[in-house]
Amino acid sequence: MKLCQPPPPLKFGDLLRVIAPSGALREFEAFNQGIEIWRSRGYQVKISPGVDERHGYLAGTDASRRHQLAEAWYDPQCRAILCARGGYGSTRLLEDWNWQAAEKSQNPKWLIGFSDVTGLLWSLSQIGVSGIHGPLLTTLATEPEWSIQRLFDWVEGRSLLPLMGKGWGGGKARGVLLPANLTVATHLLGTPLQPSLENVILALEDVTEAPYRIDRMLTQWRLTGALQRVKGIALGRFSRCEAPAGIPSLTVEEVLRDRLADLNLPIVSDLPFGHDGVNAALPVGLMAHLDADQGSLSFG
Repeated sequence: MKLCQPPPPLKFGDLLRVIAPSGALREFEAFNQGIEIWRSRGYQVKISPGVDERHGYLAGTDASRRHQLAEAWYDPQCRAILCARGGYGSTRLLEDWNWQAAEKSQNPKWLIGFSDVTGLLWSLSQIGVSGIHGPLLTTLATEPEWSIQRLFDWVEGRSLLPLMGKGWGGGKARGVLLPANLTVATHLLGTPLQPSLENVILALEDVTEAPYRIDRMLTQWRLTGALQRVKGIALGRFSRCEAPAGIPSLTVEEVLRDRLADLNLPIVSDLPFGHDGVNAALPVGLMAHLDADQGSLSFG
Protein backbone atom coordinates (compact mmCIF):
# COMPACT_ATOMS: atom_id res chain seq x y z
CA MET A 1 0.00 0.00 0.00
CA LYS A 2 1.26 3.45 -0.91
CA LEU A 3 1.37 6.34 1.52
CA CYS A 4 -1.63 8.66 1.56
CA GLN A 5 -1.71 12.42 1.94
CA PRO A 6 -3.79 14.12 4.66
CA PRO A 7 -6.11 16.88 3.41
CA PRO A 8 -5.28 20.49 4.31
CA PRO A 9 -5.70 21.28 8.04
CA LEU A 10 -9.07 22.61 9.12
CA LYS A 11 -9.34 26.25 10.19
CA PHE A 12 -11.80 28.20 12.32
CA GLY A 13 -14.98 28.84 10.34
CA ASP A 14 -14.50 26.01 7.83
CA LEU A 15 -17.62 24.31 6.48
CA LEU A 16 -18.14 20.65 7.34
CA ARG A 17 -20.94 18.49 5.94
CA VAL A 18 -22.77 15.67 7.68
CA ILE A 19 -23.79 12.55 5.77
CA ALA A 20 -25.42 9.24 6.75
CA PRO A 21 -23.82 6.66 4.42
CA SER A 22 -24.75 3.56 6.40
CA GLY A 23 -27.41 2.56 8.91
CA ALA A 24 -30.59 4.43 9.78
CA LEU A 25 -30.08 7.15 12.38
CA ARG A 26 -31.60 6.26 15.76
CA GLU A 27 -29.41 8.02 18.33
CA PHE A 28 -30.69 11.54 17.72
CA GLU A 29 -29.60 13.01 21.07
CA ALA A 30 -26.05 11.67 20.70
CA PHE A 31 -26.04 12.83 17.06
CA ASN A 32 -26.93 16.40 18.06
CA GLN A 33 -24.35 16.35 20.85
CA GLY A 34 -21.67 15.35 18.34
CA ILE A 35 -22.61 18.20 16.03
CA GLU A 36 -22.45 20.68 18.89
CA ILE A 37 -18.92 19.56 19.77
CA TRP A 38 -17.77 20.38 16.25
CA ARG A 39 -19.64 23.68 16.25
CA SER A 40 -18.14 24.59 19.62
CA ARG A 41 -14.72 24.49 17.93
CA GLY A 42 -15.81 27.24 15.55
CA TYR A 43 -16.80 25.14 12.55
CA GLN A 44 -19.88 25.55 10.38
CA VAL A 45 -21.68 22.21 10.28
CA LYS A 46 -24.25 21.61 7.55
CA ILE A 47 -26.52 18.58 7.86
CA SER A 48 -27.19 17.06 4.44
CA PRO A 49 -30.85 16.64 3.54
CA GLY A 50 -31.89 13.02 3.93
CA VAL A 51 -29.70 12.19 6.94
CA ASP A 52 -32.78 11.16 8.92
CA GLU A 53 -34.35 9.08 6.13
CA ARG A 54 -34.99 5.38 6.56
CA HIS A 55 -35.09 2.53 4.09
CA GLY A 56 -35.31 -0.55 6.26
CA TYR A 57 -31.98 -0.80 8.10
CA LEU A 58 -30.40 1.82 5.81
CA ALA A 59 -30.37 5.61 6.18
CA GLY A 60 -32.36 6.01 2.99
CA THR A 61 -31.99 4.43 -0.43
CA ASP A 62 -28.59 3.92 -2.04
CA ALA A 63 -29.36 6.78 -4.43
CA SER A 64 -30.18 9.14 -1.56
CA ARG A 65 -27.10 8.22 0.48
CA ARG A 66 -24.83 8.36 -2.57
CA HIS A 67 -26.25 11.80 -3.37
CA GLN A 68 -25.29 12.98 0.14
CA LEU A 69 -21.75 11.73 -0.41
CA ALA A 70 -21.49 13.36 -3.84
CA GLU A 71 -22.91 16.69 -2.66
CA ALA A 72 -20.41 16.82 0.19
CA TRP A 73 -17.42 15.69 -1.87
CA TYR A 74 -18.08 18.05 -4.78
CA ASP A 75 -18.97 21.06 -2.61
CA PRO A 76 -15.95 23.39 -3.08
CA GLN A 77 -16.66 25.08 0.26
CA CYS A 78 -16.77 21.84 2.25
CA ARG A 79 -13.51 20.91 4.02
CA ALA A 80 -14.56 17.73 5.85
CA ILE A 81 -17.24 15.05 5.73
CA LEU A 82 -18.58 13.86 9.09
CA CYS A 83 -20.33 10.49 9.10
CA ALA A 84 -23.39 10.25 11.31
CA ARG A 85 -23.21 6.63 12.40
CA GLY A 86 -22.13 3.14 11.35
CA GLY A 87 -24.35 0.11 11.01
CA TYR A 88 -24.34 -1.22 7.47
CA GLY A 89 -24.50 0.13 3.96
CA SER A 90 -21.47 2.23 2.97
CA THR A 91 -20.08 -0.40 0.61
CA ARG A 92 -23.34 -0.41 -1.34
CA LEU A 93 -22.57 3.19 -2.35
CA LEU A 94 -19.24 2.14 -3.81
CA GLU A 95 -20.78 -0.08 -6.47
CA ASP A 96 -21.43 3.10 -8.45
CA TRP A 97 -18.88 5.61 -7.20
CA ASN A 98 -15.62 6.93 -8.60
CA TRP A 99 -13.36 8.88 -6.24
CA GLN A 100 -10.93 9.39 -9.13
CA ALA A 101 -13.42 11.52 -11.00
CA ALA A 102 -14.27 13.39 -7.82
CA GLU A 103 -10.61 13.95 -6.98
CA LYS A 104 -10.00 15.83 -10.21
CA SER A 105 -12.67 18.40 -9.43
CA GLN A 106 -11.18 19.93 -6.27
CA ASN A 107 -8.84 19.47 -3.34
CA PRO A 108 -9.42 16.40 -1.22
CA LYS A 109 -11.16 16.73 2.13
CA TRP A 110 -11.30 14.90 5.43
CA LEU A 111 -13.58 11.88 5.79
CA ILE A 112 -14.17 10.92 9.43
CA GLY A 113 -15.80 7.79 10.84
CA PHE A 114 -15.23 4.15 11.71
CA SER A 115 -17.00 0.79 11.85
CA ASP A 116 -19.06 0.52 8.64
CA VAL A 117 -17.29 3.64 7.31
CA THR A 118 -14.27 1.32 6.84
CA GLY A 119 -15.48 0.75 3.28
CA LEU A 120 -15.32 4.44 2.41
CA LEU A 121 -11.99 4.95 4.17
CA TRP A 122 -10.36 2.01 2.39
CA SER A 123 -11.74 3.07 -0.98
CA LEU A 124 -10.62 6.67 -0.52
CA SER A 125 -7.11 5.54 0.41
CA GLN A 126 -6.70 4.01 -3.04
CA ILE A 127 -6.52 7.46 -4.61
CA GLY A 128 -3.99 8.54 -2.00
CA VAL A 129 -6.28 10.49 0.36
CA SER A 130 -5.95 9.84 4.09
CA GLY A 131 -9.20 9.72 6.06
CA ILE A 132 -9.62 9.31 9.81
CA HIS A 133 -10.70 6.12 11.52
CA GLY A 134 -12.28 7.89 14.47
CA PRO A 135 -15.45 8.88 16.32
CA LEU A 136 -18.75 9.16 14.50
CA LEU A 137 -21.14 11.99 15.31
CA THR A 138 -23.24 9.57 17.38
CA THR A 139 -20.24 8.45 19.46
CA LEU A 140 -18.16 11.63 19.78
CA ALA A 141 -19.85 12.94 22.94
CA THR A 142 -18.98 9.76 24.84
CA GLU A 143 -15.25 10.15 24.18
CA PRO A 144 -12.99 11.34 26.99
CA GLU A 145 -11.59 14.84 26.57
CA TRP A 146 -8.14 13.63 25.52
CA SER A 147 -9.62 11.57 22.68
CA ILE A 148 -11.74 14.48 21.43
CA GLN A 149 -8.68 16.75 21.61
CA ARG A 150 -6.65 14.12 19.74
CA LEU A 151 -9.15 14.21 16.85
CA PHE A 152 -9.05 17.99 16.65
CA ASP A 153 -5.27 18.03 16.97
CA TRP A 154 -4.96 15.87 13.89
CA VAL A 155 -7.47 17.63 11.63
CA GLU A 156 -6.07 21.02 12.65
CA GLY A 157 -2.51 20.10 11.70
CA ARG A 158 -0.92 19.05 14.98
CA SER A 159 0.85 15.77 15.67
CA LEU A 160 -0.54 12.56 17.17
CA LEU A 161 0.81 11.08 20.39
CA PRO A 162 1.59 7.33 20.48
CA LEU A 163 -1.01 4.88 21.76
CA MET A 164 -0.12 2.23 24.33
CA GLY A 165 -1.43 -1.31 24.51
CA LYS A 166 -0.22 -4.78 25.38
CA GLY A 167 2.78 -6.00 23.39
CA TRP A 168 2.88 -9.65 22.38
CA GLY A 169 6.58 -9.55 21.59
CA GLY A 170 7.99 -10.06 18.14
CA GLY A 171 10.00 -6.89 17.74
CA LYS A 172 9.14 -3.77 15.77
CA ALA A 173 7.49 -3.01 12.46
CA ARG A 174 7.24 0.06 10.29
CA GLY A 175 4.49 0.27 7.72
CA VAL A 176 1.46 2.09 6.33
CA LEU A 177 -1.39 2.10 8.84
CA LEU A 178 -4.64 0.55 7.61
CA PRO A 179 -7.37 0.67 10.29
CA ALA A 180 -10.59 -1.30 9.91
CA ASN A 181 -13.55 -2.99 11.43
CA LEU A 182 -12.73 -6.68 11.06
CA THR A 183 -16.16 -7.73 9.79
CA VAL A 184 -16.36 -4.99 7.17
CA ALA A 185 -12.76 -5.54 6.07
CA THR A 186 -13.26 -9.29 5.75
CA HIS A 187 -16.08 -8.70 3.28
CA LEU A 188 -13.79 -6.41 1.24
CA LEU A 189 -11.06 -9.05 0.81
CA GLY A 190 -10.60 -9.92 -2.85
CA THR A 191 -12.74 -7.03 -4.08
CA PRO A 192 -11.55 -3.91 -5.94
CA LEU A 193 -12.10 -1.98 -2.70
CA GLN A 194 -9.32 -3.85 -0.90
CA PRO A 195 -6.09 -1.84 -0.81
CA SER A 196 -2.79 -3.63 -1.24
CA LEU A 197 -1.72 -5.17 2.07
CA GLU A 198 1.99 -5.02 1.28
CA ASN A 199 3.94 -2.88 3.77
CA VAL A 200 0.82 -2.48 5.95
CA ILE A 201 0.28 -2.35 9.70
CA LEU A 202 -3.26 -3.62 10.03
CA ALA A 203 -5.34 -2.13 12.87
CA LEU A 204 -8.49 -4.14 13.68
CA GLU A 205 -11.48 -3.82 16.01
CA ASP A 206 -14.97 -5.29 16.19
CA VAL A 207 -18.20 -5.46 18.19
CA THR A 208 -20.98 -8.01 18.87
CA GLU A 209 -19.29 -10.89 17.04
CA ALA A 210 -19.19 -14.24 18.84
CA PRO A 211 -15.72 -15.77 19.21
CA TYR A 212 -16.37 -18.43 16.56
CA ARG A 213 -17.22 -15.69 14.08
CA ILE A 214 -13.99 -13.85 14.84
CA ASP A 215 -12.25 -17.21 14.35
CA ARG A 216 -14.01 -17.73 11.02
CA MET A 217 -13.04 -14.29 9.75
CA LEU A 218 -9.40 -14.53 10.79
CA THR A 219 -9.21 -18.01 9.27
CA GLN A 220 -10.41 -16.54 5.99
CA TRP A 221 -7.65 -13.91 6.21
CA ARG A 222 -5.14 -16.71 6.78
CA LEU A 223 -6.46 -18.83 3.91
CA THR A 224 -6.32 -15.93 1.45
CA GLY A 225 -2.71 -15.23 2.46
CA ALA A 226 -3.65 -11.69 3.44
CA LEU A 227 -2.18 -11.82 6.94
CA GLN A 228 1.07 -13.22 5.60
CA ARG A 229 1.59 -9.99 3.64
CA VAL A 230 1.24 -7.44 6.45
CA LYS A 231 4.12 -6.04 8.53
CA GLY A 232 2.35 -6.06 11.88
CA ILE A 233 -1.06 -6.09 13.57
CA ALA A 234 -2.53 -3.54 15.99
CA LEU A 235 -5.60 -4.77 17.85
CA GLY A 236 -8.15 -2.45 19.38
CA ARG A 237 -11.25 -3.33 21.35
CA PHE A 238 -13.35 -6.41 20.59
CA SER A 239 -16.39 -5.45 22.65
CA ARG A 240 -19.46 -7.55 23.39
CA CYS A 241 -17.77 -10.46 21.63
CA GLU A 242 -18.72 -13.08 24.21
CA ALA A 243 -20.23 -16.45 23.33
CA PRO A 244 -23.95 -16.97 24.02
CA ALA A 245 -24.63 -18.22 27.54
CA GLY A 246 -24.36 -21.97 27.92
CA ILE A 247 -22.47 -22.50 24.64
CA PRO A 248 -18.95 -24.00 24.90
CA SER A 249 -16.50 -21.47 23.51
CA LEU A 250 -13.07 -19.97 23.52
CA THR A 251 -12.93 -16.36 24.64
CA VAL A 252 -12.33 -13.73 21.98
CA GLU A 253 -8.88 -13.13 23.52
CA GLU A 254 -8.07 -16.83 23.13
CA VAL A 255 -9.26 -16.77 19.52
CA LEU A 256 -7.07 -13.76 18.70
CA ARG A 257 -4.04 -15.50 20.20
CA ASP A 258 -4.83 -18.77 18.46
CA ARG A 259 -5.29 -17.25 15.01
CA LEU A 260 -2.57 -14.57 15.10
CA ALA A 261 0.26 -15.45 17.47
CA ASP A 262 1.89 -18.01 15.16
CA LEU A 263 2.28 -15.55 12.27
CA ASN A 264 5.66 -14.32 13.54
CA LEU A 265 4.52 -10.71 13.29
CA PRO A 266 4.83 -7.86 15.78
CA ILE A 267 1.41 -7.61 17.45
CA VAL A 268 0.07 -5.13 19.99
CA SER A 269 -3.38 -5.65 21.52
CA ASP A 270 -5.64 -3.70 23.90
CA LEU A 271 -5.08 -0.42 22.08
CA PRO A 272 -7.66 2.30 22.84
CA PHE A 273 -9.77 2.26 19.69
CA GLY A 274 -13.02 0.62 18.66
CA HIS A 275 -16.59 0.42 19.94
CA ASP A 276 -17.89 0.80 23.51
CA GLY A 277 -15.01 2.82 24.90
CA VAL A 278 -12.27 5.21 23.91
CA ASN A 279 -11.94 5.39 20.13
CA ALA A 280 -8.68 7.24 19.56
CA ALA A 281 -8.37 8.74 16.08
CA LEU A 282 -6.15 6.80 13.68
CA PRO A 283 -4.90 8.19 10.34
CA VAL A 284 -5.50 5.97 7.32
CA GLY A 285 -2.58 5.35 4.99
CA LEU A 286 0.16 7.15 6.92
CA MET A 287 3.43 5.73 8.21
CA ALA A 288 3.21 4.08 11.62
CA HIS A 289 5.60 2.28 13.96
CA LEU A 290 4.50 -0.76 15.96
CA ASP A 291 6.65 -1.84 18.90
CA ALA A 292 5.44 -5.23 20.10
CA ASP A 293 7.98 -5.30 22.92
CA GLN A 294 6.99 -1.93 24.41
CA GLY A 295 3.33 -2.23 23.35
CA SER A 296 3.18 1.04 21.43
CA LEU A 297 1.73 2.36 18.17
CA SER A 298 3.25 5.63 17.04
CA PHE A 299 2.98 7.76 13.91
CA GLY A 300 5.15 9.64 11.48
